[in-house]
Amino acid sequence: MKAKAVIHKDFRIGRIDDRVYGAFLEHLGRAIYTGIYEPGHPAADEHGFRRDVIEMVRELNVPVTRYSGGNFVSAYNWEDGIGPKESRPVTLDYAWRTKETNEVGTDEFAAWCEAVGTELMLAVNLRSRGLDEARGLLEYCNHPGGSRWSDLRIKNGRREPYEVRLWCLGNEMDGAWQIGQKTAYEYGRIANETAKAMKAFDPTLQLVACGSSHSFMPTHPQWEADVLDECYDNVTITWRCTCISRITRTITSISSPSR
Repeated sequence: MKAKAVIHKDFRIGRIDDRVYGAFLEHLGRAIYTGIYEPGHPAADEHGFRRDVIEMVRELNVPVTRYSGGNFVSAYNWEDGIGPKESRPVTLDYAWRTKETNEVGTDEFAAWCEAVGTELMLAVNLRSRGLDEARGLLEYCNHPGGSRWSDLRIKNGRREPYEVRLWCLGNEMDGAWQIGQKTAYEYGRIANETAKAMKAFDPTLQLVACGSSHSFMPTHPQWEADVLDECYDNVTITWRCTCISRITRTITSISSPSR
């Protein structure tokens, strides 16, 4: 028996969403500090970002990049990373057991995304924090002005809102290795209430619920069904958090610390 297949490069049965080829960056190892950001490096621009890395990442044509992680986001206070750098606190990063200087935060990363031509996707901390943290960050990024957080963004040097459209509701929420592990029911409930609050601000936002962290997790694959039972009507996408990033791999391979 013989089989015959005809493959035509112009024959299409559907469109692949560009976001499948997205990536993320996290305050982990050299991904941020001495990776994309290294003041004093010969290739650094006036903001401390490495031009050589910007050029290489731009060539990757990454459609969307998630920030601020990763495991890092599970105990991250985004407010620590805004305002004058000399006033930002040095905090402990419980995910990777390091100190965080907070030199790079929301405004800096948004500027970097604009420089490399990638859409900014933000993750909110639904582990150690919750709905209020998401509401504040959304207002800071997307409200034109005339409110507490939007006026603070303007004071910090960014008048126009960032108009972030894509938001991830936490990260690897079933992972025992993270702070604030949740059951599918617990996460589904907080994801739903957070999504409702964010869509009260803007119903056109796209909100991403976290799938099970890995196919070997004891929660897989029931996790997705249980989570969606609680938040199906208010989330846009379910995303399985697999730690793969083209940007992180590229930065590791092309950048070298100057000290």
